[in-house]
Amino acid sequence: MNPAGALRARIDGWFLSRRAPSDTLELTQRNVYILPTRAGWTLGATLLVLLIASINYQLNLGYLLTFLLAGSVAVGMHVCHGTLRGLAMHMVQPEAHYAGAAAVFRVVLHNTRRRVRYGIGMAVRGSGQWAWTDVPAEGTSTVEIAFQPERRGLHPVPPLTAETRFPLGTFRVWTVWRPAAQMLVYPTPEAHPPPLPPGEPLSGPAALTASMRAHSAGEYDGVRAYRRGDPLKLVVWKKAARAQATGSEDLVSRDTQQTQREELWLDAQATGLADTEGRLSRLCAWVLMADRLGVDYGLRVAGRVVKPSQGEAHRRACLEALALC
Repeated sequence: MNPAGALRARIDGWFLSRRAPSDTLELTQRNVYILPTRAGWTLGATLLVLLIASINYQLNLGYLLTFLLAGSVAVGMHVCHGTLRGLAMHMVQPEAHYAGAAAVFRVVLHNTRRRVRYGIGMAVRGSGQWAWTDVPAEGTSTVEIAFQPERRGLHPVPPLTAETRFPLGTFRVWTVWRPAAQMLVYPTPEAHPPPLPPGEPLSGPAALTASMRAHSAGEYDGVRAYRRGDPLKLVVWKKAARAQATGSEDLVSRDTQQTQREELWLDAQATGLADTEGRLSRLCAWVLMADRLGVDYGLRVAGRVVKPSQGEAHRRACLEALALC
């Protein structure tokens, strides 16, 4: 990094360190800033030329035009600053996302005044990808801000910038906000994962419980991933229809012999990969695959153990363990 870039980074870090993280922010004169835009500087230079020409040639109409434009600029500066000042912002708790996929932050803007606030934009600081909205009088508006996390884990929401250039575009009024919310980023699922690993034999009380459940049900309803050559009568067509409705082609077959004595464990050692991120990516794909199939599955990775179960809460627990290991 060159000296100018290092100096800018230090100044930016010092500037952000003076703002306490918070999921709500009310904009006042203390945290709203204003500077002329490039068009504003050009207009100022034009007014200066008009003023000098009017003085030199004693043009009364020149004076009138110069001060009329200057008065319009002054009023526009006041309106521009007031468009952002007094606005309240609230960060909605972000949902978990997968690494490499686009994430969306939702910010609710509250306007307590009796006039509409036009042309308010928000973006991740330094990204340049703006989302614009108008906030109705005595109402609210929700802004969705795009952001792409690059790696898994629990990350703080990056600093955000809100700005407006309404009404003339000659001034830029902005603020910087450090939300306190955090975002969980799951590993990127492997695009084409291998089939689920074979089940592990049950032992002790777990095997006894599975056997009693099979006898009490009269017909064991365990399932496993479809294997080529399985009879069509063993395919669980209800689960197949449900999978196809979600865009998946995964099939499952009834397992009347082995499943009652085995349980599915998604273990990092079973991935056959040496790279840590590759293991997590494959385990993430397996978790999603097992969840679509509707089978009970457990997870073992980096000393973390999630006992076999199924459902949305279980899937979230497994993905969270993969993100934080």
